[in-house]
Amino acid sequence: MKRSAAWHVYLVRCSDGSLYCGITNKLKLRIAAHNCGKGAKYTRSRGPVTLAWSRRCKTKSDALKLEYRIKQLTKAEKERLAAGSRRRIRIARRA
Repeated sequence: MKRSAAWHVYLVRCSDGSLYCGITNKLKLRIAAHNCGKGAKYTRSRGPVTLAWSRRCKTKSDALKLEYRIKQLTKAEKERLAAGSRRRIRIARRA
């Protein structure tokens, strides 16, 4: 049985200091695509980007759900996540 590639949710830091969140099953290639201007429209004019944070997910569905929850975070919460803050950042569903 073929083993499927793991999915990753990631944050990249753009050259203007902003953060971009996305998902991929080939993290290194996706970062390279962002840096070649072939990634997301948002990052095309904000390159180069650097990986700020990532988390591995078992399925694409899990990755999409986590990406959505991260996109609901405030800018400050995303910054703490990217900084690797030891203070737990709630990435739970908001009611």
